[in-house]
Order: sequence, then structure tokens, then C-alpha cells
Amino acid sequence: MSIDARNRACRRLSLRLAAFTAPLLGSAAAFAQDAAAAAPPVVDSGDTAWVLTSTALVLMMTLPGLALFYGGLVRAKNVLNVLVQCFFCAGVVGVLWILVGYSLAFSGDGAYVGDLAKAGLAGVTIDSVTANFATPPRNIPEYVFIMFQAMFAIITPALIIGAVAERMKFSAFVAFISIWVLVVYCPLAHMVWGGGWIFDAGAIDFAGGLVVHMSSGFSALVAALLIGPRRGHGKEAMPPHNLVLCLTGAGLLWTGWFGFNAGSALSAGPLAALAFLNTSTAASTATLTWAAIEWMHRGKPTALGVATAAVAGLVAITPACGNVSPMGAIAIGIGVSIICYGAVTILKPMFGYDDSLDAFGVHGVGGAWGALAAGIFATTLGAGIESNAQQIIVQLKSIAFTAVFAPLATVVILLGIKAVIGLRPDEEDEAIGLDLSEHSENAYVHE
Repeated sequence: MSIDARNRACRRLSLRLAAFTAPLLGSAAAFAQDAAAAAPPVVDSGDTAWVLTSTALVLMMTLPGLALFYGGLVRAKNVLNVLVQCFFCAGVVGVLWILVGYSLAFSGDGAYVGDLAKAGLAGVTIDSVTANFATPPRNIPEYVFIMFQAMFAIITPALIIGAVAERMKFSAFVAFISIWVLVVYCPLAHMVWGGGWIFDAGAIDFAGGLVVHMSSGFSALVAALLIGPRRGHGKEAMPPHNLVLCLTGAGLLWTGWFGFNAGSALSAGPLAALAFLNTSTAASTATLTWAAIEWMHRGKPTALGVATAAVAGLVAITPACGNVSPMGAIAIGIGVSIICYGAVTILKPMFGYDDSLDAFGVHGVGGAWGALAAGIFATTLGAGIESNAQQIIVQLKSIAFTAVFAPLATVVILLGIKAVIGLRPDEEDEAIGLDLSEHSENAYVHE
């Protein structure tokens, strides 16, 4: 066979092979594309592990941190009632969050509240992911994000216990937190974190100054006013029954707060490291500043002051921890001690309201200062914000809205509960203590 004939034969064979293999190659390419599309998104295991750990730390803030902190501050006859209230927050809110709360907060694109598209976690599977704040963003399982946010929803209504401690019927409390978390917390969480109008405005609230502390603190104030003071308030001494429990709880809160703030980065990276550092720096600064103020004002620092100061510092840095420098955290810690010390030692006695455990004085006032300070000291501005001055204006609008919305909704909820089942136990039950009258138990057995 000549060379030309052999070349022509080879070309014919090549064409036949190409005609035969083209469909196979096309099918393989299409299969590869389909397989790539069907493959679940890549999840970062390190980030996932950190957020799982943070979720457990935030639960520890409520159980046992807040429970012991508040429990030590009340009288011995009411300590179990406070602990049971904290446990019921974990129980009631933990279930409501799965049924409707998560969907209301993080589903849909409404300006004020989400929708019910993810009620009962509809559409969420083991392969569903949530992007975090890493650069570039990485994925964590949506189930982990759901549980992390559930811990925030649990602790927020529990903070209100501090204003109504020792004088609210347990049935009324359970009804209140069930309604409040859906009517107040979930809409605010959506507005700030879920794509609502505060989010779109570029407000800074890294871990919950508006959503958690201001909402609970300002609601706590109106709850204290509406329910009225404890019987004997202002006439008889009502000192904390166990400051050891109180300081132990404060220490657990400080530890758990690393999950609260640094966990809000949703990643184990530089942003979490900054939030972690700022969290402890602000708490340390607030503790020293409060002690110095007490030393000058009262002649000596107190254990109660130390515990209160640490919590106030943690509250104030919460909205700003991912957006300020460590020096900004120090300034925030100094400011919150001055402001909150005035709120609990001057403002409260001046107006005579019975904010039993200073929920408003620490969380309401401290949260508002932290939200404002986030704009003052921000080194990283909100989306679309061009200057700290512009950021401060956005922060003030968000603070004003929260300070009006949360307490107004709380008044409506409490008036409705009062009309149906009442808010307070009778005088005799309150006198013997809520441990016995509401739970038929005593915290301490006397031989």
C-alpha cells in the first residue's frame, strides 16, 4: 500500500473512531458536570468544630452561668425558682426555635421579620450550609448555625429574670418567655442579622448588643415597673444570699462569653481571634474601673461590684468586639463601668424602680453604650458606611428603635398575661418564697 493510500486509510479510521467516541466523551462530560452539581458544598471542619464548641460555651452561659449568677443574688427562699426559670428558658425556647423561631429570624427577606419557609426546619438537610465571615467565606453546616443561634435565643429572655426575680408567678413567666421570644427576639434578630432593615442600614452588632442585651434590658425595665416592686422593697434589707454562687456564675459567664463573641465569627480565624481578645480585654478593664470607682465612692471594692463589673464589660464589648481594636475595647470597658455604676447606684435609687438584679442597669444601659461605642471606636465600618460619624448616626437610629420596640411589645405581652392568669403570686406565697410556693422545694435543708 502506498503512503498516500495508507494515510487516507488512517484518516478514515480516525474519523470512524471520533464518530464512535464523541457520544461517549460527551456523556462522560455531562456525567461529570451532573456529579459536580450533585456533590454537597464543601464544609470547613475546623470552622465547624469551633462553632460547635462555641455553641456549648454559650449554653454554659445560661446553664449554669446565669443561673448561678442570678441565683446567688436573690434571697435563699427564691434561689431554686431562679434556677428553674433558667432551665425553662432552655427548654421552652429550645423547642420554639426549631418549630418557628429560626425561620422567623433567618428566613425570608422582610424588613422587620422573616417568614415561615423554614418552620420545623423545612428544607434544611444534613448537606445544607451557611457561609461564615472568613475571607474568603467558608461553609459550616446549617444545623450548626441553627443551634448556635438557638443558644442566643435561650439566654436573651433569661436575662429578664434579673428584673422580675422573687415576685413573678412561674406560669406567667413561662407564658411570657414563650411569647416574647417570638414577638420581640425573633423580629430583632431578623432585622439585625437576618437581612432586615437594620442589617441593610449597615449597623454594627457583631454578637448582640441590640438583639440580646438592649432588647432584654429595656424589656426588663418595663416588666419591673408593670409588675411592681418586691414586697418590702425599700423598707427591709434584701442582700444577696450567696455571693460565692454569684461570683462563680460570673466566672462561667466570662468563660462562656468567648463562645458568644468569638463564635459569632462562625470561623476559627483572625476575626474570631480579634473578638476573643477584645472580649476579655473589655471585661478586665471594666472590672478594674468599677473597683476603682467603688474604692473612691464607698471606701473599698466589693465582691458584688467585681461580678457586676465583669458582666457589664462583657455586655458592652459584645456588639463591637469584631469591629474595634484592643485599645477601643479598653475605652469601652472604662466607659461602661462609669455609666452602669451610675445607673445602678444613682439612677435606680433616684427613680425607685425595683430592678432586682440590675438587668436594665447592666444589660439595657451597657448594651446601649456598647452599640454606640461600636460606631465611635470602629476600625471596620458597616456595609455602605463611609465614616465613623455616619456609623454613629446609624447606631443611634438602631438604638432608638430597639429602645422603643422591645419595651412596647413587652408591655402588651405582660398586660395580656395579667388579664388571663395574673403576673404575681399572692402575698402569702411571695412571703414564704417562690421555691416553696411555686415548686414545693427548698434549696437548703436545715437540720
